[in-house]
Amino acid sequence: MTPSNNDLGSLSNAKERLAVALDFPDARAALDLVDRLGDTCRWLKVGMELYYAAGNELVSELRERGYKVFLDLKLHDIPNTVAGGVRSATTAGAELLTVHAGGGAAMLRAAAGAAAGPDAPRLLAVTVLTSIDEDELKGVGVMSPPAEQALRLARLAWNSGIRGMVCSAEEVGMLRRELGPEAYLVVPGIRPAGSATDDQRRVATASEAIAVGASMLVVGRPITKATDPIGAAQAILAEIAEAESASR
Repeated sequence: MTPSNNDLGSLSNAKERLAVALDFPDARAALDLVDRLGDTCRWLKVGMELYYAAGNELVSELRERGYKVFLDLKLHDIPNTVAGGVRSATTAGAELLTVHAGGGAAMLRAAAGAAAGPDAPRLLAVTVLTSIDEDELKGVGVMSPPAEQALRLARLAWNSGIRGMVCSAEEVGMLRRELGPEAYLVVPGIRPAGSATDDQRRVATASEAIAVGASMLVVGRPITKATDPIGAAQAILAEIAEAESASR
C-alpha cells in the first residue's frame, strides 16, 4: 500500500522527534548501525563514550551524511570552561548540546551566552538523570523527590536563559505546564511496552511521553540492540505519529 500524503507528513514530523542514541565504543561500530538505519532516522545522539573515542571527525561524518547531531556531553564545570565547550561544539556543527543544570546559575548563564552566536547549538539543561530515583538523590544529599528536583533545576536553567530541558517522562508534563509551549523538552528512558528497562529507573513508552508534552524522545538500546534496528525505529516512529495525531 502506498502511504498517503498525510501518512508521509506524519512520518516526517515523527522523524524530527526521535533521536537515536549511538552508544558505541568507536566510530566503526556506530557507523555500521548508521549504515543499517539509512534514512529511517534524522537525528543521531553522540554521547561521551563515542565522542571521546571519535571526536569531531565523527560529528562531521554524520553531518555530511545528512543527519542532525545531538551532542550529549553533559557539560559541568566552571563557567569559563563550559562556555568554551559550547563554542567548541558550535565549531563541530552539533545542533543540540547538553549541559548539567546542577552546575549552577553562573555556569548556565555562561553557556547560554556562548550559545547566543550564529550556528550555535540549542542548549538542553539536564535536570535529573532517568537512571536516578529518590534513594539515589538522597545519597548525594538531595532530600527532594526526583520530580521536585527536576522542576527546581528546570526553573534555574530557564531563568539563566536556557530554553531546552532533559527530563524523564514522569516530569515532562509538569515542566510543560510550568514553562509553556516555548520549552523544548527532551525525554530519554523510552522503552517499548513490556521491554527491559536496563539501567533506567524512570521510563515510559513513546506514546506516553508524547502525550504529556515531550518535544523529542531519545531511544538507544531498544533500537541499536534490536535484531532489526530499522523495524524497531519504524515502530517507534509510528507510535510517535499516532500519539501526535491523538493529541491534536
